[in-house]
Amino acid sequence: MKTLAALLSAAVVVVTAYGWSTAGSFDAGFLRSGAIGDDAPRSLGGDLNILLIGLDTRRDQDGNELPREVLDQLHAGDGDEGGYNANTLILVHIPAAMNKIVAVSIPRDDYVPVRGIPGYTHAKIKEAYGLRKAAVQDQLIARGVTDQRKLEQAGREAGRASTVAAVRDLTGVPIDRFAEVTLAGFYDLAAALGGVEVCLNAPVRDSEFSGADFPAGRQHLNPAQALAFVRQRHGLENGDLDRTHRQQAFLTSVARQLHVAGTLTDPGRLSALMDVAHRNIVLSDGWNMTDFVRTLGDADDPQVEFRTLPVLRYDVINGQDVNIVDRSAIRREIAVAFGLPVPTSTARRTGQRTQPPAAWSPELTAGGWQTSTTAPEPETPDAGKPVRGGITSGQLPCVN
Repeated sequence: MKTLAALLSAAVVVVTAYGWSTAGSFDAGFLRSGAIGDDAPRSLGGDLNILLIGLDTRRDQDGNELPREVLDQLHAGDGDEGGYNANTLILVHIPAAMNKIVAVSIPRDDYVPVRGIPGYTHAKIKEAYGLRKAAVQDQLIARGVTDQRKLEQAGREAGRASTVAAVRDLTGVPIDRFAEVTLAGFYDLAAALGGVEVCLNAPVRDSEFSGADFPAGRQHLNPAQALAFVRQRHGLENGDLDRTHRQQAFLTSVARQLHVAGTLTDPGRLSALMDVAHRNIVLSDGWNMTDFVRTLGDADDPQVEFRTLPVLRYDVINGQDVNIVDRSAIRREIAVAFGLPVPTSTARRTGQRTQPPAAWSPELTAGGWQTSTTAPEPETPDAGKPVRGGITSGQLPCVN
């Protein structure tokens, strides 16, 4: 499940919507969220940082369990499993120049500070959503609220805000937009595309958890197989990190398939994909998708680079396997990858603020941020080398 938000959000919202960029109904059909907040930090100069959230839930927006026939296809248990973990978190940086897009995967088990959650000061970053959702729902129930739909919607909105805050605190950059997709949304996308093409370095099998059972090499997967491909972590040498690399490869494959297969010129498929987007994606308020996709459409096949944030070490806290991370190193990694001002060591030594200014730009140097971006690129242990390619012309990468 870790991969699903990137795929739907980037493939459907970013690429598929291009074919509908003149259709006013496209923007109007999305569920919207104000979780970023009006007073949140914003990027300047036309840059955009977009957070893609993949929510591991087997329930719809009103809290109802998905139909049994859908759950059976997902091979993912019932509505009591999965909780509300944000198992996919990808931060996408789109510069105003549109010359290179960088998508950074955030490992779901990174152990980070959390706020507004009784009994917790830290948690896995994937849990910021579900823990905050449960806390807000408990507060509402204590006040006498019993309507399931109201509880679900208020809880999810709190979960989104908690996730945005956790990612912003970890990376040190503004979050300008976000898109959230659930497990069923990914399946619907794969179905609307008629399956997807992937490539594996070696055969894999995981019958107990994800249902993955694939030979090595290039192959076309049906919707259920595609979901198993991106959900599998058991039986992989590097577990979640290998699953992250699958996520990145799958993103490239979907974008490539949309163009090569002529999907963007097929009215029937476009209609199905637009329906998938409207049923399964929640977008942040103020995100005009029509303008956004027109801008992307005007770009001359910008290069796309996928990265994974570094993990310092693995540990066990309160019986849970977690990733211990160095926030300063992650912020340097993000700054270098995005071509932004690099935090100085002085800020970390003196206790000066390590959050960027509210409106972050090269001209603002307060709080220990320098304008030079020529510092050596930090190492990324356990993260693997960046995966690069064009939106429409990237090769199909093989992964574990």
